[in-house]
Amino acid sequence: MAFTRAPGKHRRPGRVHRGTAKAAGVAALTTTGVIGSLAAPALAAEPLAEQTGLTPVITLGDEVAAQVDAQAAAQHEAARQAAQAAAREAAEETARERAAEEAERAREAEERAAREAERKRLNTFVSPIAGSYVSTGYLSGGAVWSSGSHTGVDFHAASGTPVLSVGMGTVVEAGWGGAYGNQVVIKMHDGTYTQYGHLSSVGVSVGQQVTPGQRIGVSGATGNVTGAHLHFEARTTAEYGSDIDPVAYLRAHGANL
Repeated sequence: MAFTRAPGKHRRPGRVHRGTAKAAGVAALTTTGVIGSLAAPALAAEPLAEQTGLTPVITLGDEVAAQVDAQAAAQHEAARQAAQAAAREAAEETARERAAEEAERAREAEERAAREAERKRLNTFVSPIAGSYVSTGYLSGGAVWSSGSHTGVDFHAASGTPVLSVGMGTVVEAGWGGAYGNQVVIKMHDGTYTQYGHLSSVGVSVGQQVTPGQRIGVSGATGNVTGAHLHFEARTTAEYGSDIDPVAYLRAHGANL
């Protein structure tokens, strides 16, 4: 490669030219033997790292690596905490769902128990006079009864004592009943009938629904009687003459007499 120099100008040799010149100089020194005493130390000397710029680069690289590691650690910790939070939320949601299910089961069980208790209450008969007793039994004979015998039973009761429906049913008669005086007749839920006679007053009306133990009137001495008491009958129909044993009837339906 040829290099030309402009006339009258002194320019610094180019990088390639300087390199070529340096190589030629080293070759000349080698030929003369000077390189043996001077060149080796001169060539062996390496530039300091600070002079090459390697130390700042390495230091910068370490700082970047440390920052990357710190970011990675922070991201890992954030991911771990997020996973823990998600797990807690899932556990809490599961607990809430389980509690809701248990509450629903408890509510349903309570409702079933209430329905069963109500069904039992409605199907269990009671005495028409609370805490009383039978003073005249069923089919007792005597001239006082037109049929020749007692078609029901008499419960001891002073005038004004509350008279109760023995069970669930519908009132089919409420008012004056001839020899029975003021009376109430109820068609029970099982299709049988009950009669309550000689009342001093009636507290229900025809078509009214009644439940066990509900007050339907008060005892008295109206109609064909010799004193205050409650005449109670159980019948298979609403008609006179279809009577059955009232005590056996009540006990068969769970009444405690």
